Amino acid sequence: MSTSDPAFLEKMERESREQQKRFIGHIASRLGRGGASESRKPEHPYRGAPDFWNRYELTHEERIERFMGNWRAAGGHTERVAGWEELSGVVTRILQEHGAQSTIRQDLPELAGLRLEQHLPELAHRVWNGQDPDASLASAAYTDAGIALVDDAVAYTGSLVVTSSAEKGRSVSLLPNLLIAIVPAERMKTRLGEVMGRLSRSAGEGLPAGVHFISGPSRSSDIENDLTIGVHGPGIAYALIVG
Repeated sequence: MSTSDPAFLEKMERESREQQKRFIGHIASRLGRGGASESRKPEHPYRGAPDFWNRYELTHEERIERFMGNWRAAGGHTERVAGWEELSGVVTRILQEHGAQSTIRQDLPELAGLRLEQHLPELAHRVWNGQDPDASLASAAYTDAGIALVDDAVAYTGSLVVTSSAEKGRSVSLLPNLLIAIVPAERMKTRLGEVMGRLSRSAGEGLPAGVHFISGPSRSSDIENDLTIGVHGPGIAYALIVG
C-alpha cells in the first residue's frame, strides 16, 4: 500500500490521535483529573501577579538598601552618592582604581556633565554616536569602561533596566569589561512588575529597540558548574545611586 494512499493516511492519523488521547489520559489520571474532567482545561484562578504582591511596596530608603544588598550578593559593586556634584569624583576614582585607559558613554547630557575629558585627559573618551552605530559598536568592543544612565532599578531583584535608543546604544553596557551604571535614586522601584507595567503601557507608542535587565556582572556556567565571570558582558559592574 502506498504511503500516499488517503485511506492509509487516515488510518495513521486516527491511530496517532488515539495514542495521544491515551497518553494524555494517563497523565490526567495521575493528576487526579481522569474521567469526564480529563478534556477540560485546568482552572487558573490568577492572571498575572496576585493582589497582595501588587500592593507590596518598600519605602524609599528600604528600596535603596534592598537593591544595594542584592546587587552586592550578585558580585557587583555599589555606592551611594549624595548628589550629581560628587558623582564625577566617584566615577573618576573608579576608573583610576581599575586602570581604565578608555571610556564610552551614552550620548546624554547627564553623563556629559561628568566632564571626564577634563578630569582624566590622559584617557580616550568616546560618546555613542547613533548616526554611525557601526563605528560606535567597534569602539565599544575595544573600550575598557562603559558608562550608562539606567532607566529603572528594581530593589527586590537587584536589577538595572537599561533601554536602547539612538543616544543609548546597548553595546555601552554590554561590551566593555567595566560597567559604571548611574542610578538616580528616584528611579528605584520595589518590584519588577512596576517596570513591566510601564513598558506594557508604552507599547502602543513603540517599544525601545532593546530592554536590558542587568543583575550584576556577567556570570556564565557550563554543564559542570564551572563559573566564569565576564564572558558575555562586563566582569566588573558598579551601580552608583545618586541622591
